[in-house]
Amino acid sequence: MTIGNFIIDKNSPVFIIAELSANHNGSLDQAIATIRAAKRAGADCIKLQTYTADTITLDSDHDDFLIKGTIWDGRKLHDLYQEAYTPWEWHEELFRVAKEAGLICFSSPFDNTAVDLLESLNSPAYKIASFEITDIPLIEYVASKGKPVIISTGIATNEDIELALDACYRMNNYDVALLKCTSSYPAPIEEANLCMVKDLAEKYQVISGLSDHTLGSTAPVVATVFGAKIIEKHFIIDRSMGGPDASFSMNELEFSEMVKSVREAEKAAGIVNYQLTDKQVKGKDFSRSLYIAENILEGAVFTAENLRSVRPGFGLHPKYYHELIGKKAASNLEKGTPMKLEYAI
Repeated sequence: MTIGNFIIDKNSPVFIIAELSANHNGSLDQAIATIRAAKRAGADCIKLQTYTADTITLDSDHDDFLIKGTIWDGRKLHDLYQEAYTPWEWHEELFRVAKEAGLICFSSPFDNTAVDLLESLNSPAYKIASFEITDIPLIEYVASKGKPVIISTGIATNEDIELALDACYRMNNYDVALLKCTSSYPAPIEEANLCMVKDLAEKYQVISGLSDHTLGSTAPVVATVFGAKIIEKHFIIDRSMGGPDASFSMNELEFSEMVKSVREAEKAAGIVNYQLTDKQVKGKDFSRSLYIAENILEGAVFTAENLRSVRPGFGLHPKYYHELIGKKAASNLEKGTPMKLEYAI
């Protein structure tokens, strides 16, 4: 998978996405400042959300359209999205600012008209949000554009994931990644279930990653060790400015520290390799080996007292110890001599 100039595969660095979401608080200047801050914090990408209140829901007072069980309890869906949306007339400028800053920019569309807008801006990829994974017509339309498709699985069953993947494949688009996600805001760390990152990759043979709503850097770091190649985290300049997503968004310092931790986790995770590095080979000098532990006269019997496994590692391998005990010395041997097979008869 290639997004912009960033190649994402099993050997690549983690692709780190800063999610702008509603953290512009209705200000274009704030949105632009957030993009530039994300670059300073080490993000590879800034991601937008492209919808209006009327393209994502209905303006209805029916109980179905009241939010329950979240940090937005009691609010109407339409009112929340009217507050949170990124004006479509900003998109061209935000794409331009991101490019100028050296960030990749793409978005989550929530209907076909949003896709059309993003196509006009040559969006290099698309993100399907967790709650849209069941919108098969939308996924088909997104996939038909031939761009990489990243799908969050926050509310998905196996069947939902398979239907979404099949929708992409029907459009001859196999450039798909799946993100583990817990659709709670903020998400409890005990519900992160990050072993799913590895399982998604293996089960569906795709790039996998994490769309994270937990607090802090622990989940992104653990996900990286489990093989995540994409990490997405909500980003805000300053939580004190408030807004619908502020409480579970990282500020610039926190995001920067997360990026550093993820990059260190990548190095620490490494690759499966049983070959020793030059440094490790040199380290074997301090391993155990067989040495003459007392002065021995020719013909004397090797015993536990005069032949020992000790550091350093320049003598005979300890695997020969039991074979040598009870044999006789072929010559006089001085204490501290590294043992050799020919010293025993």
